Amino acid sequence: MSSLLEIKPVEILLVKDNPVDIRMTKEAFKDARLINNLNIVTDGEAAIEYVRSTGPCKGVERPDLVLLDLNLAKKDGWEVLEEIKTDDELKSIPVAILTASDEMDDVKHAYAHMASCYITKPIELEKFLDVVTQMGDFWLSVVKLPSPHESDK
Repeated sequence: MSSLLEIKPVEILLVKDNPVDIRMTKEAFKDARLINNLNIVTDGEAAIEYVRSTGPCKGVERPDLVLLDLNLAKKDGWEVLEEIKTDDELKSIPVAILTASDEMDDVKHAYAHMASCYITKPIELEKFLDVVTQMGDFWLSVVKLPSPHESDK
């Protein structure tokens, strides 16, 4: 029997290559005091290995949410989004685009390829922290995320 105090943290995969953005995102999630495990990879190939739990990421827990930048090394964010959303075992993972681009073509392309949401990262630190806090509140407190093991039952 499980206790009400046994709350499983939400597994978040942040796919970002900018160390400043990574540090700010970590701080924002920490400040928001939401129960989560923020895991970080810095390129597109590592993101795919992580969601598939292969290579150096073998055995990691599948993320409940992916926060994806578009401009990445090795595989860009578009390739990562397409790979996740065309894989029957992965496509239920929500992918939130978190990028500096506010180009309408990028927004349309992201939604056409099944992104769960598109967030333009503000340049100002305070606004960025506010956006990450709001995003965390929404994805970790409001939204019901699919269980990665639901099909196992």
